[in-house]
Amino acid sequence: MKGNTPKQSFIGRFYIYQKERFPVAGHGVLILAFTFSAISFSRFCRGLEGFVSWQNFAAAFWVTFSSFFLLRIADEFKDREDDALYRSYLPVPRGLISLSELKNIGFILLALQIVVVALVQPAMYLFYGFILLFLLLMRYEFFAPAWLKKHYMLYALSHMFIIPVIDMYASGVDWHLAKAEAPIGIVFFLVVSYLNGLVLEIGRKLRMKGHEEEGVTSYSSLYGLTKALQLWIGIITLAAACCFAAMMYAGIPKLYIYLLVLLLIGCIIPAIMVLKKPSVEGTKSMEKLSALWTVMMYLLLGGIPMLVSLIQ
Repeated sequence: MKGNTPKQSFIGRFYIYQKERFPVAGHGVLILAFTFSAISFSRFCRGLEGFVSWQNFAAAFWVTFSSFFLLRIADEFKDREDDALYRSYLPVPRGLISLSELKNIGFILLALQIVVVALVQPAMYLFYGFILLFLLLMRYEFFAPAWLKKHYMLYALSHMFIIPVIDMYASGVDWHLAKAEAPIGIVFFLVVSYLNGLVLEIGRKLRMKGHEEEGVTSYSSLYGLTKALQLWIGIITLAAACCFAAMMYAGIPKLYIYLLVLLLIGCIIPAIMVLKKPSVEGTKSMEKLSALWTVMMYLLLGGIPMLVSLIQ
């Protein structure tokens, strides 16, 4: 049993769990960029200099990060039957960590969220409530699990709304706490976040023919690898177009728009290479490419311009 011994401590087992199912370091960088960019973009849209207080930023990061972690835990419960049947190598079905232990972790995360919001951002409770409501709906598959399972693309499209919902909290740390109206430009950011979620979702579920897992739905199994890659290229291009519109609205310097174009080209070329000459390594690289696109796009959309302005 991979990485698991009867004498292992909970800390040791949890370390292995997060490494396999929710790499804290990798996900932390992505969520940090997401949170910082959302707040920064709101500031640019409102024509304000400077940044929010470090307390508000830290609280926003904690809420976003722990919400995505709660989503991971909810998925463990939601997928427990399929995982036990088809993916016995995963941490829960192989006995590395139990669902009861994950439930306890979830309650701790939830309690810490409530405390942080109450102490630092009590005015954000409505936004926080929407996050919890959507997590609950996702946990129970919008109370239509069988139907969604038969319509997998609708399943993905519906679940991806959790990202804009969390995004509203992050951006609201700027405009809502300042008792201002949400800038119209936030709509662009929400759309970009939604599309980036799809880029990540499709990028991590591409397989070569003959390397699909029984009982595991992938976009290559649904549409074939060629069409799935074409879909990924189309969505990342649409995300770039929406990001361009967002940059223009917020007045982001043109340098970052040029860098966005270079980033898009740098992501599409490898995808086209996989499209023309599919390989196991190539399909696996799409997940990393999707993560690279998402992190760098958020940094260009608001993160790096804000850091430069703060330094200056």
